[in-house]
Amino acid sequence: MKKILIIDDEVNVASLLSKFLTRNGFDVTTASTGTMGMEYLKDGSFNLVLCDFRLEDTDGREMLKNIKTQYPKTGVIIITGYSDIKMAVELIKMGAYDYITKPLYPDEILNTITKAIETHHALVEDKDTEKVSNDRLSRETKKQAFAGEFVLGTSKVSKELLRQIELVAPTNYSVIIMGESGTGKESVAKSIHLNSPRYNQPFVAMDCGSLTKELAASEFFGHEKGSFTGALYTKIGHFEMANGGTLFLDEVGNLSYEIQAALLRTVQERKVKRIGSTKEISLDVRIIIATNENLQDSIQKGRLREDLYNRFNEFIIYIPPLRERGNDIMLLADHFLKLANQELSRNVTTFSPEVIECFMNYRWQGNVREMKNVVRRATLLTEGNEITMKTLPLEISNFKIPVFDYSGHTDIPEIKESRHDLKNAALEAEYDTILKVLREVNFNKTKAAEILNIDRKTLYNKMKAINVK
Repeated sequence: MKKILIIDDEVNVASLLSKFLTRNGFDVTTASTGTMGMEYLKDGSFNLVLCDFRLEDTDGREMLKNIKTQYPKTGVIIITGYSDIKMAVELIKMGAYDYITKPLYPDEILNTITKAIETHHALVEDKDTEKVSNDRLSRETKKQAFAGEFVLGTSKVSKELLRQIELVAPTNYSVIIMGESGTGKESVAKSIHLNSPRYNQPFVAMDCGSLTKELAASEFFGHEKGSFTGALYTKIGHFEMANGGTLFLDEVGNLSYEIQAALLRTVQERKVKRIGSTKEISLDVRIIIATNENLQDSIQKGRLREDLYNRFNEFIIYIPPLRERGNDIMLLADHFLKLANQELSRNVTTFSPEVIECFMNYRWQGNVREMKNVVRRATLLTEGNEITMKTLPLEISNFKIPVFDYSGHTDIPEIKESRHDLKNAALEAEYDTILKVLREVNFNKTKAAEILNIDRKTLYNKMKAINVK
């Protein structure tokens, strides 16, 4: 029986968690303070610790540091409120397996705990028995832990993507990953990392789009305690966290010009200095950046430094949207159905013919991420063993608008039935022109509106009419 220690000063929360996990076959111990929790760890061997980030006598950072130092075989999951998510993510980079946000949901908790114990057990078992080499275990375990939205299929574009990943992964090239939102850019970046010589070093992801100008420098480079108002503790920056490994920057074009200049200097000099410190730290970091925008257009508009782009532009990978991946669509759907069954303890085995046809024709504007959510929801709503149309969101089940696959082919059945209707012929030509221009400017709507000589509102309305975002 797996042993879990819950450390939470909210007695009611700890009690409810304990009862729930006990019913699901775990041996549970609870502690109301960090000190009490460390005492319990001395007396027993626990597989996993669930630790609240805010405790009366300490915080999650100190607890994680102490647990990992004294009991490295014990996994740690942080329980946090929404206001502490940023810190929880930082703790994961320091060694925590994952974090769970309040309010707590039983299925989410059980799924996270099960995965944490399985992953951590694999690491410990291999270390103790030496059945497999440490290098192989580290890579395979991380691959399992990193399994995300992107699943390579059998389509031509998927095979080409795999070829490019395998080609660039063993090198130290900086990589630009381009693709629409939801196509799995971070998953591809992780795949590159895990197939590189750096696979056993940190992979650190950073969302540049969410950074304010004031916070960006501290997030990138770190700061010393007391270096500015509000600097209550020493903070390790993302460059330092990723040292020896890979730093993944999402939407780097959203950074201010000043931060872009500092970023370029750091990458070129391979050194970083925390805010408030005079000590320079040498860096060995591979950079992978991702974007769903046209970076050349961002350069022309003065939002992105051209020298920074050129520094990163050693290899470009384009991730195709889901609508261009053909038979991979149902391969992905089956994959997400399997994951949903595991998470929800269901036994849904298949999709109805109508659902399969619908999935193959739908535009999937949110790409792989949208499909994952749709299949997960449908699995929850399905009463039997087959997903049917009634379990799909209305925007998918009622989808009737012709499909445009961006590959140059346009299928408009209603128009083809009446080829000599001038109104329909004009609509077909208009749709073709809009899509052609959007493809040329990488779906930059401002640029497309300028070329089409219409305002943005008109373009949005026309795009909506043909179900393009």
